[in-house]
Amino acid sequence: MILSNLEMHKALDEGRLIIDPEPTPRLKKVGEKYCPYDTHSVDLRLGYEITEPKAGPFAYDFGHAGSIATLIGQNSKRETLDARRPYYLEKGRFILAQTLESIAFPIDKGPPFLSGRIEGKSSRARCGLLVHFTAPTIHPDWSGQLTLEIINLCEIPFLLHPGMPIAQLIVEQVYGDILTNPSQFKNQSTPEGL
Repeated sequence: MILSNLEMHKALDEGRLIIDPEPTPRLKKVGEKYCPYDTHSVDLRLGYEITEPKAGPFAYDFGHAGSIATLIGQNSKRETLDARRPYYLEKGRFILAQTLESIAFPIDKGPPFLSGRIEGKSSRARCGLLVHFTAPTIHPDWSGQLTLEIINLCEIPFLLHPGMPIAQLIVEQVYGDILTNPSQFKNQSTPEGL
């Protein structure tokens, strides 16, 4: 079951969903142009760090023991954005970024337990920007910023500004008891997952 915007507000108030900083305003008032909450999703914003994979004499080998986050970190360049200098995403370029918001689905408040999915925004996709195009699931007991896999499929560059709405979170209820299985990326603080 997907939570409506009002059910998301209730989950935030009960501590079953944590979004920090919490998106505001919760309700669109007369004269306001923007509210991050749609009928069943909430917008998340682009954070301040971007990781650019570097070309090099290595290959990603998922059959090799070790941390993929470490391999990405060792073979990438990290860039910090600021409001005065957006990131210039060229055609065909792939980057990793993070949401500004940290998300948590605590399990000590359930049942019912919550999970989520992060999806791109259609306004971005219609221009050729793919945001988080695989592995959208956010499991119960997750906490941390969400990594975004971003690629420009358009002929035109994109300017990515920190704080811009970049993705949307859809919150779902999980039925039944759960046995936790912590993600390797839980509590990550970098786009590559460290």
